Amino acid sequence: MGQRIEDYALIGDTHTAALVGRDGSLDWLCVPRFDSAACFAALLGSPDHGRWLLAPKAGGPANRRSYRKGTLVLVQEWDTPGGTVRVTDFMPPRHHRPRVHRRVEGVRGSVEMTTELIIRFEYGSQVPWVVQKGNGIRAVAGPDAMEVESPVPLKGEHMRHEGAFVVKQGESFDFRLHWAPSYEEAGREVDNDGALAGTVAYWQEWSERLVQVHGEWEDMVQTSLLCLKALTYAPTGGIVAAPTTSLPEALGATRNWDYRYCWVRDATLTIDGLVEAGCREEAEAWLWWLVRAVAGTPAQMQIMYGVAGERRLPEVEIDWLPGYEGSSPVRVGNAASLQFQLDVFGELMLAIDVARSQGIAAAGAIWDLQRALLEFVEQHWDQPDQGIWEMRGPPQPLVFSRVMAWVAMDRGVKAVERDGLDGPVERWREVRDLIHAQVCSRGFNQEVGAFTQAYGSAEMDASILMAPLVGFLPVSDPRIVATIEAVQRDLMLNGFVMRYRNDSGVDGLPGREGTFLPCSLWLVSCLALLGRAEEARELFERVRGVANDLGLFSEEYDTGCKRLVGNFPQAFTHVAFINAARLLTAALEGKPVRSTSSK
Repeated sequence: MGQRIEDYALIGDTHTAALVGRDGSLDWLCVPRFDSAACFAALLGSPDHGRWLLAPKAGGPANRRSYRKGTLVLVQEWDTPGGTVRVTDFMPPRHHRPRVHRRVEGVRGSVEMTTELIIRFEYGSQVPWVVQKGNGIRAVAGPDAMEVESPVPLKGEHMRHEGAFVVKQGESFDFRLHWAPSYEEAGREVDNDGALAGTVAYWQEWSERLVQVHGEWEDMVQTSLLCLKALTYAPTGGIVAAPTTSLPEALGATRNWDYRYCWVRDATLTIDGLVEAGCREEAEAWLWWLVRAVAGTPAQMQIMYGVAGERRLPEVEIDWLPGYEGSSPVRVGNAASLQFQLDVFGELMLAIDVARSQGIAAAGAIWDLQRALLEFVEQHWDQPDQGIWEMRGPPQPLVFSRVMAWVAMDRGVKAVERDGLDGPVERWREVRDLIHAQVCSRGFNQEVGAFTQAYGSAEMDASILMAPLVGFLPVSDPRIVATIEAVQRDLMLNGFVMRYRNDSGVDGLPGREGTFLPCSLWLVSCLALLGRAEEARELFERVRGVANDLGLFSEEYDTGCKRLVGNFPQAFTHVAFINAARLLTAALEGKPVRSTSSK
C-alpha cells in the first residue's frame, strides 16, 4: 500500500504542480502544464511508473513538515538515530521551463541519505534513453527531455538511478530537475540560494497582499488562497479544479475522473472568494479567461475547458496504470465536457455580476456575451440536463439547474437596473418570474416537505443549499429552512454531507462515493446565514479537522475509513472553505451576514 492522499503536499510554479509524500517521494508531476502527461506517476501505480525519492536511508515518514510561512515552500524533517535532516522542496515561479529544487540540510549529527530517480514519460509508459551528465543524468524520450543535476553521483541504467551520501550538521546538498522539449537544452539554475530566496519572496509578497479578515481561521484561509494561486495557470488566469487525475471518490472503485481542467461553475465561488480576499488581479484574470473560453455561440458553451481554453478534452482510459490503491480505470480527459448542464449559464452570469459589482467587469464585449447567453437561456431553460454533478444517466428536469437559470435571468435584469446597461429588461423579468414560479411549484415536493433533486422526485440533493446563497429565496423562507433540515436529515453521513444518495441509481454510475466536502461547507454557510452560528461552527470544525496537517483538502471524505478521497488538492473545496469561514466569522462576531453572491 502506498501513501494516503492526505500524506501528500503540494508544490507548484503557477503552470503545473507536484505532489511530494511524507516519505520524501515526489510521486506526481505533469510537465510542462497541469494537463500535460505525467513524468512521475507513482501516485497512480508503483515506483516503476516514475518517482523521485530523496530521504534518509532508514526510510519512514517525516517527523515534521510545514510550509515556510506564507509560501508553498515545503520543509520536511526526519529524526534518525544518527541525527536530524531537513529537506526543502520547491518549484520557482515559472519564467521559462519547469524546475524542481530539492535541498538537503544537516540539522544535527549525521544522516545517511538515499535518492532514487525513476523517470517515466507519458504517464509511466515511456522508458527514456538516459545518458550521464557529470554526477547527474539527461533522460530523453520523443518530445520530452529531463535533466537532473546532482551533487552526488547517480548510478544505474534506464530503469532507475540511485545515489547515496551522508549529510552532517551544517552541510547542504542541492538537487535540481529541469524539463524542456527534447530539441532544446533544459537550461541550468546555478544560484540555488537565489532560487530559494526568490521563491520565498514571490509567495510571501503575494500573501501579504491578502485582506486578513477571517478571524481564528486566518491561517487556514491563507493556505486555501495559496492553493488557489498555485492551481492558477499564470499565462491565461484559468484555475484547474485539481492537479491530479483519477484519485478515486471511493477506494478501489471506478468513479475516477480527470480534474486538471477549468470548470465554468467553479468561477462563481472562486471570484467571490478572491474579491473578498483582495485578490483583484487574480479575479480579473480568471474572469477574462472565462470570457475568452466561452466566446462563440452559446449553444457550444462547455462546462469545462483546458487551461488555455481548449475545448476538445477526449476521455481515454490508461490501462497500464493500476490506479491509486487499485482504483481503476485511470482516465485522461473528461467526457463530461460534452454534457449539457444548464446551471453553468447561471454560474457564469453570477461570476460576471460579482466582478462587475466590484468594478472589475466593464460593459462592452462582456455585456455582448452576456446578452447572447441570456437569449440562449430564454429558449432552453426548461430542457432536462445532466446538472452540476455531471451525472452519466439520462438528462432530468433538475431543480438546481432551474434555480441557476433563474440566476442568469435575474443578473441580466440587475445589470440593466443597477448598472445601466441596455437590454429587453421587461422580457427578461417575465422569463425570470416564470422560472421562479415553476421551480417553487414543481421543485418543492409537498410530501417530502423540501426542494428535491428533480421535478417529481423524492430524492434530496445538496446542491439546493446554494439556492439561498445565490438569492433565489431568503434563507429564512420556510421552504428553504425545511430543505436545509431535510438535507441534514437525509444526506448526512457520520456528520458530513453527501451530494445525493448513490443507491438511487440516478447518476448512471456503479458503486458509491465519499461525503462531499464543498456541500458540507455550503451547509455551514446556510446555518451561518440563518443565525445558527454555533451549529455552523460545530460542522465547520468537523470539516476543518479532515484537512491534512498542511491545511489541504481533497474533494471528498470517506467517513468509514476516515480518509480523504478524490482529486487533491481540490480548488472547489478550498473556495467553499474560504467563503464559509467568512460567513461564519461574521455570524460569530454578530455582524450582518450575507452571501456576496446573493447581493
